[in-house]
Amino acid sequence: MIFLRSLLRVSLLCLATLLFTQSVQAQSELSRLLPDIAAGDVVEGATSFGRVHDDLPVVQVLRDQEQIGWAFITSDFVSTTGYSGKPIHTMVAVDDAAQVIGVELVKHYEPIVLIGIPDAKVKALVANYRGLDLVAEAESGGTAHELDIISGATVTIMVIDDSIIRAGLKVARQLGLGGLAVEVEIGPQFEIDPDAIAADDWMTLEGDGTLRRLSLDVGQVNAAFAAMDDPRADDRALTEAPETTFIEMQATLISHPAIATAILGDARADNLQSWLDEGDHAVAIFGRGLYSFKGSGYVRGGIFDRIVLIQDDISVRFRDRMHQRINGIDAEGAPQFNEADLFKIPADSGFDPTEPFRIQLLVQREVGAIEKIFTTFDLGYRLPDQYLRSIAPATAPEVPAAVTTVTTQSEDQAHQALWKRIWADKTTEIAVVGGMLALLTLVFFFQGIATRNERVFFWFRMTFLTVVLVYLGWYANAQLSVVNLIALFNSLTSGFSWQAFLLDPLTFILWFSVAAALLFWGRGAYCGWLCPFGALQELLNQIARALRIPQWTLPWGLNERLWPVKYMIFLGLFGVSLMSIEQAERLAEVEPFKTAIILNFMRAWPFVAYAAALLIAGLFVERFFCRYLCPLGAALAIPARLRMFDWLKRYHECGNPCQTCAHQCPVQAIHPTGEINPNECINCLHCQVLYQSTTQCPVVIKKIKRRAKVGAAPDLSRDISGHPNQPKTHPAT
Repeated sequence: MIFLRSLLRVSLLCLATLLFTQSVQAQSELSRLLPDIAAGDVVEGATSFGRVHDDLPVVQVLRDQEQIGWAFITSDFVSTTGYSGKPIHTMVAVDDAAQVIGVELVKHYEPIVLIGIPDAKVKALVANYRGLDLVAEAESGGTAHELDIISGATVTIMVIDDSIIRAGLKVARQLGLGGLAVEVEIGPQFEIDPDAIAADDWMTLEGDGTLRRLSLDVGQVNAAFAAMDDPRADDRALTEAPETTFIEMQATLISHPAIATAILGDARADNLQSWLDEGDHAVAIFGRGLYSFKGSGYVRGGIFDRIVLIQDDISVRFRDRMHQRINGIDAEGAPQFNEADLFKIPADSGFDPTEPFRIQLLVQREVGAIEKIFTTFDLGYRLPDQYLRSIAPATAPEVPAAVTTVTTQSEDQAHQALWKRIWADKTTEIAVVGGMLALLTLVFFFQGIATRNERVFFWFRMTFLTVVLVYLGWYANAQLSVVNLIALFNSLTSGFSWQAFLLDPLTFILWFSVAAALLFWGRGAYCGWLCPFGALQELLNQIARALRIPQWTLPWGLNERLWPVKYMIFLGLFGVSLMSIEQAERLAEVEPFKTAIILNFMRAWPFVAYAAALLIAGLFVERFFCRYLCPLGAALAIPARLRMFDWLKRYHECGNPCQTCAHQCPVQAIHPTGEINPNECINCLHCQVLYQSTTQCPVVIKKIKRRAKVGAAPDLSRDISGHPNQPKTHPAT
């Protein structure tokens, strides 16, 4: 009986262990992704995967049934996320010597295609981690390798790098590869001493280690880039005097109550503690000099890409919701800083405030139109012993925290301060765009005067479109996209916030002006005048006409049947976005805007070929893409049906018998019966030029002849403006 009981217990234990192991494996990213991964794609020469480890989500890598290493998915071991807020799944293979023998980017949710960087380029960079020595990385704290970054994907690449290093070290230690072992903590254990006292002057805080400093001058930074393999870095050296301060950055663990009170004062220290949840910590970072530790890249993606907190295998990358500005420093003798900010360290990050950590600063240098190279510098920090106390062997009684009523700075206030600062930094761009919008508004309101002289108006329009293309498009990258509308809808369904849209001033201003223009003039105000890609098409078509390239006029029936294509594209993208925003964003590449405007054709050849094909088609059929394929134009045309006015003047004779405007409309938006289709009109105002033309409009010519017969002197402005004006509208479809 005793034997049977023992056997039953062992059986139940084995069954429980098996079920647990299967449950762990079933929940791991490795078990989910492994069926779709070929071993040979990860490790050159590998033939298959073997068994999955009993205790870890790692799998054997085999070559002809012989184990050559272990493979794992980084997201099973670290939770670092990128722009998308989701992990980047990378498979890494390591051998017994803790050398990386293979890396493969398996799956991600990063909007890389939206910024024009193909997966192939990122995968090629990731493949360069083959040969990485994890033993050296363990000894150096993860800095033994040279970080290679793709311009435009800084955060994504840094997240991948961080995941490979930290996950690789965890696996190597767990498996004992390369002589590495799981680190066992020895010696006394410490905790924050809430009763510690901090000095109240800045100089003492620096002297006792409460504040730590990283100082770099121009000479040091130039020397660091000159030592790199890329000779372009030295060619673009900073021209300031070598002793000029490049950056002086100071940091402290501000979540310690004594430090917070000493630097921020009582009220702001209380606000800080209210901002932090249980288990959270925070660092304060101060900076001055030529270089900003925050930069401006975080504005669009909500992430700070120039700084990262690193502690052993832990890294914390800060997002905008983890950030607050410091509005005042109370410590006596504090220097004047350009930047002073708080960054929250979440409780679930694994951060230990009693252990050393470092703030890694990423410094960039432009070496081309859109290309940059990078190097890093570290600010090391350890909380001084005076703020710590040993943990007693027995559990100390819990001391109830003091409950205070404080006035906290809300997240809305923090965001408001952020977007106001961004708008202040873009004052010039905002003023230029505001002037362009004001000028365009005057043209629309006084279109009769603006279009009176055909030649003057033509050159005005060409000049305006050139400014839109060069300044709004290629310089400011203020190209609206259907992706913006998809993001807006997603925001409305998942929690709308004005602040998220205010972070990009020019885009916000343009969208606001488009919304207003839809009520007055329809979609043409943007499509015909403010769209950089539309301007590019029209300018190229004008060049084609000057070179006598033949222009094709599609039969009216075909033209009318091609109009719905863009609406179907838009509705298709919208439908896909309801299921997957990421997939809709990828399919939105039907818009060539990013290729032709944002990235100046510096993309993979399929994107360039597609954009070039559309522009070539536009040489023969003016604004070919706008007419038949543009999902943004379709999206704007739908609410444009609500416009309140018909501004375009027409004669009774338009369409019957006169077809002059219909034949000359650049986008064939005028029906043979004379009505202007507001869904297709781009408000180029060419029909208003013809409306007053004394050489092309039969109605005007006829009236001039009639007046000449009775001997009256022609008064064109009075004659034309005094003619009965009854706009024709196309029936709603």
